[in-house]
Amino acid sequence: MLTAVAAFALFAAAPFDDLTAWLDRLAQSQLDARAKRIEAIRTPAEAAARNREVRAKILELLGGLPAYDGPLNARTVGRVDAGAYTIERVVFESLPRYFITGNLYVPAGGARRPGVLFPLGHWDQGKPIAQVLAGNLALKGFVVFAYDPMGQGERMQAYDWRVGRSIAGGSTEQHILAGAQSLLVGQSFARYRIFDAKRALDYLMSRPEVDGARIGCTGCSGGGTITTYISALDERIKVAVPSCYMNSFRKVFAGPTGDSEQSLPGFLAAGLDQTDYVELFAPKPWLMTSTEQDFFTPAGARIVYEEARKWYALLGAEDRLKWVVGPGGHGTPKPVREEIYAWFLKWLGPGAAGAGSAEQEVKIVPDQDLRVGETGQVAVDFHSRDLYEVIRESAAVRPRKVDLPATLGKLLGPHAATGVQRDADGVVRFQADPGLMLTARLLVPPGAAVKRPATIVVQTRLEPTAPAEERLAAGDVVLLLVPRGLPAPATTLLSGDWITNTRASLVGRSLPAMRAHDILCGVDILASQPEVDASRISAVAEDVAGVWLLMAAAVDARIGRLALYRTPYSLRAALDSPLSRGLHDAAIPAALPDWDLADLVRAIAPREVMWTDPMDWMRNVVVRPGFRYSSLTQ
Repeated sequence: MLTAVAAFALFAAAPFDDLTAWLDRLAQSQLDARAKRIEAIRTPAEAAARNREVRAKILELLGGLPAYDGPLNARTVGRVDAGAYTIERVVFESLPRYFITGNLYVPAGGARRPGVLFPLGHWDQGKPIAQVLAGNLALKGFVVFAYDPMGQGERMQAYDWRVGRSIAGGSTEQHILAGAQSLLVGQSFARYRIFDAKRALDYLMSRPEVDGARIGCTGCSGGGTITTYISALDERIKVAVPSCYMNSFRKVFAGPTGDSEQSLPGFLAAGLDQTDYVELFAPKPWLMTSTEQDFFTPAGARIVYEEARKWYALLGAEDRLKWVVGPGGHGTPKPVREEIYAWFLKWLGPGAAGAGSAEQEVKIVPDQDLRVGETGQVAVDFHSRDLYEVIRESAAVRPRKVDLPATLGKLLGPHAATGVQRDADGVVRFQADPGLMLTARLLVPPGAAVKRPATIVVQTRLEPTAPAEERLAAGDVVLLLVPRGLPAPATTLLSGDWITNTRASLVGRSLPAMRAHDILCGVDILASQPEVDASRISAVAEDVAGVWLLMAAAVDARIGRLALYRTPYSLRAALDSPLSRGLHDAAIPAALPDWDLADLVRAIAPREVMWTDPMDWMRNVVVRPGFRYSSLTQ
């Protein structure tokens, strides 16, 4: 049932370009530093001290967890008789008016049973995919709760009843879009996935059939991710079994890279790796499972296992850690499932009398029979909020007063274009950061050798565009500047080049800030050219590049005049819809609620900002005061 890879782009592997290689070197250096700290731990007391530090750091990187502890308002709306067990169709509120749908598998008989929380992976159909594993656990005496993740099953975001699906795309795309919004408000999307798991665990433990002292958790793929997180952070989980997820970032940083729930901002920069979750859970029983042909390779899982094995040995609990590798690709094939049954029976038993670990045949119920709502979507059946509304609500706090140039200066870091080489054709090579070389192109108008005004044109390619040719014709020296990581891989996804920002975020960098940094390097280059009057430097950018240019100009007064075309007018506007295009290219960490793009314009004043045809985050021109608008007849 779970051996086939679902029909979605769960992970992405962008081309291994210069920027990816540079970021990977940073990642490996951070992992080297972490390894030295781990190697220095010699006693259980030192391990406990490390765990306290790690737990606090993870919660900080998440942006904390929601403080809400209100009623679940849980309801069972129907039951399916599966013979030896019953499947209840359940709905409850994770947050006010933010609903979770799930199926509770309850064995026949009145005894209190061990419980298993079952977060699902990225299979778009959600909870019905759990039937084989959850049904077998029920046959073996476990109460199992499988619930729909955000963006899947009955919890699609941006659901449009007219077409019967999400207009955002598949589940992973919905996660990544929410991931960019979360970054803007200083959070990780994972905080909401973890909180949903916490509330689902609250529900499971509220059931009279469940023995709250015997609780396990298992899930595959994205469900393995949530199993890892909630088990490490919630002490109520006594046995953990994540499948097809655990890998060291030694192997997965450069690909395959997980989506926004699987890549916490600043995770590697904080000295962490996935093994830290296992070590937080120790010495309780932890089974990790892999498959031979998974994109989460056994080689990466082995790194996690070998370090964790030493940690468990330090605590005298070697028998409570196990790693199993099954056949096939991404998923939980039957041999792996039987290992999962055996692990739960061993550490949470007794289950049903005489229950063994061999898998039994279970009745597969049609998906629609497991629906909780009439239409099968919480947005319609329960008038549930979408997650973007929850994220927007979390940003509805009083902005703090910030020194914006200083804040941006720290974010962009010191800049100096070094190793500048200009050839006879105007191609300029320079080092933007240690070990990262970029290429620009200098265009000099013909005529007498006099000091001229200059313009930086921020582009995605080095070929001259209309704005560049216009400034060149006006007599400016023009620098065609292509910031790092461009051109981005072509995609039809709304999330655009999310993977580059995700990797940058893992190592504590911000993609939009790095690209603003590159623009400042361009200013350095222009100011050093003999043909350029350094007191008359302007800059032009289009689309989201205008955000990078605003950031650069706010910290560097050498950019005397800006022209923006079709640039999104506001970061906060990205929280007004579940949809956006390319928001990861401008997801400046924790900008909101403290400042927005209008604040950058004020910081640049009295220098001129000519902003034509401002857009929203779906690239629609919007009419707002203070902007310029072009004529369609031009």
